[in-house]
Amino acid sequence: MDYSRPLVEIAHLTKVYGNSTLAVNNMNLVLPRGKIIGLLGPNGSGKSTLIKMINGLLTPTDGHVLINGELPGPDTKAVISYLPERTYLLSGMKVDDIIRFFADFYADFSVDRAYTMLNSLGIPPHAQLKTLSKGTKEKVQLILVMSRQAQLYILDEPIAGVDPAARDYILRTIMTNHNPNSSILLSTHLISDIEEILDDVIFIRNGQAIMHSPADLVRQTHGKSVDAYFREVFAC
Repeated sequence: MDYSRPLVEIAHLTKVYGNSTLAVNNMNLVLPRGKIIGLLGPNGSGKSTLIKMINGLLTPTDGHVLINGELPGPDTKAVISYLPERTYLLSGMKVDDIIRFFADFYADFSVDRAYTMLNSLGIPPHAQLKTLSKGTKEKVQLILVMSRQAQLYILDEPIAGVDPAARDYILRTIMTNHNPNSSILLSTHLISDIEEILDDVIFIRNGQAIMHSPADLVRQTHGKSVDAYFREVFAC
């Protein structure tokens, strides 16, 4: 693996839905390795569309995404661990069945790590998903994602539906379960809750990246937290 090359390169990326809805507009970004990056913007700013194009779930109208120098495809999906905002797991499956499925499907999946996190959160492995609360289901999904030894973790609203104690655990899990050469792209509305773990922040508005900066530089330059500066920029 050529670690001298950026993990993700986005050039002139554009996505138009239908004939007129411009979701991502000529976006240019470089995501380095070894960073926890906050992808921040209001609803409708293009975050989810960008995430889906990085994952190869949407085809760009123009421009391209490169992961390790390659267009999204089977090879890039093998190095990306993705947590979508909505669940994709079958409600009738048991937690341990899902773990076995992930272990069979992903070569980099650690069963031991998954069970360690299940035990820490008190989630019974034989429980069916449909018997679990919404917050517990979200914890299970995060466990599955973070039990992989991926190069890029993409987390879409990972702490939106969980209680404060579990939120702290999830943030610790995010910080401690990725290797130094991997990066985490984290999209969330709860900026104040995740700000302390962010290395970089990206502000997105109207499908364009209007800022990509180290989080510490934002605080030093503007004399306020990233959350406070975000609210100022987007007047929310």
